Amino acid sequence: MKLVFAGTPEVAVPALDALIASGRHEVAAVVTRPDAPAGRGRRLVASPVAERAEEAGIEVLKPAKPRDPDFLDRLREIAPDCCPVVAYGALLPRVALDVPARGWVNLHFSLLPAWRGAAPVQHALMAGDEITGASTFLIEEGLDSGPVYGTVTETVRPTDTSGDLLTRLAFAGAGLLAATMDGIEDGSLKAVPQPDEGVTLAPKITVEDARVDWSAPALRVDRVVRGCTPAPGAWTTFRGERLKLVQAVPLPDRTDLAPGRLAAGKNNVYVGTGSHAVELLWVQAQGKKPMRAADWARGARITEGEQVGD
Repeated sequence: MKLVFAGTPEVAVPALDALIASGRHEVAAVVTRPDAPAGRGRRLVASPVAERAEEAGIEVLKPAKPRDPDFLDRLREIAPDCCPVVAYGALLPRVALDVPARGWVNLHFSLLPAWRGAAPVQHALMAGDEITGASTFLIEEGLDSGPVYGTVTETVRPTDTSGDLLTRLAFAGAGLLAATMDGIEDGSLKAVPQPDEGVTLAPKITVEDARVDWSAPALRVDRVVRGCTPAPGAWTTFRGERLKLVQAVPLPDRTDLAPGRLAAGKNNVYVGTGSHAVELLWVQAQGKKPMRAADWARGARITEGEQVGD
C-alpha cells in the first residue's frame, strides 16, 4: 500500500522505522506537528519523526492544523491507501479521515477499550495494572473508540516508570502496526468493534495530578512517582519550594513516620505516608539538576521534625 505516516514524538519513531524497513509498503510522506521551541535558546526544532523522515528522504508535511486546505490538497494528491498514526498530537477532522481509501489506523498504547485518551501508560501505572499493551484500531471521530485490528500485551514490571514502559510498548507496537498494515493490504485482517464494557479514560496528566499526597498509602505514592516519570514529574513541596521526586521505593517495615515527616540519615532519606514509609532515592530541587536524595538532604541540612508537602 501507499502510506502516509502521522506521528510526532520519539515514541513514534520505531513504528516509522518498522514501516520503512518492511519493504512491503511505500511510505510516501510523513505528517507531523510543526517545529516547536526547545532548549534554553527556545529555537525552533523539528519533531523526532520529522528528523527521521528527512534522513530517509521522505516528504514531510507540517500543517498547523490537519484541516488546513493546503495540507488536505497535498494529501489528496498523494492519494494514500492508508494512514498509520502514532502519537500525532492533533485531532483529525472528517475531511481528512475520508481521504485514504482504507482509513487512518492508530497505534494506541493500551489494551482498548481500557485507557482511551492522551496518557494511557501513565494511567495504567497509576492504577496498578499488572498487564497492559498496545492496540491498532481504525480511527473514527470518537475518542479512541474505533474497531480494533490487533493487540499485543506487555507485563508491567514492579519498578517500571511510564518512560520505561512506553519505550517497550513503542517497539512492540511498531511490529504490531507493520503487521496490521500487511493484514489490511492482503485482506486477512478485519477490525472488530470494541466492547461497550471495560471503557476507562486516560486524560492528560496535569501538574496537579502529579502532586504527591503523603496521607495516601505508600503503594499509591509509589505508583504516582513511577507513573509521572519522566513527565510531568511527581512532586511535593519542601520549605515552600517545589521538590521533584525522581525515584522512591516503599519500605513496608518502617511505620514510625507520620505522613510527610522526613527522616534523613547519612545515606538515606525517608518520608512517612498514610501507611508505611518510602525511601527517596533521587530528587530534583527547584532550579537544580537531579541528585541523590542523600546528597540533597545533606545540602539542605534537614532538621528533625521537618516535613514535605507543607
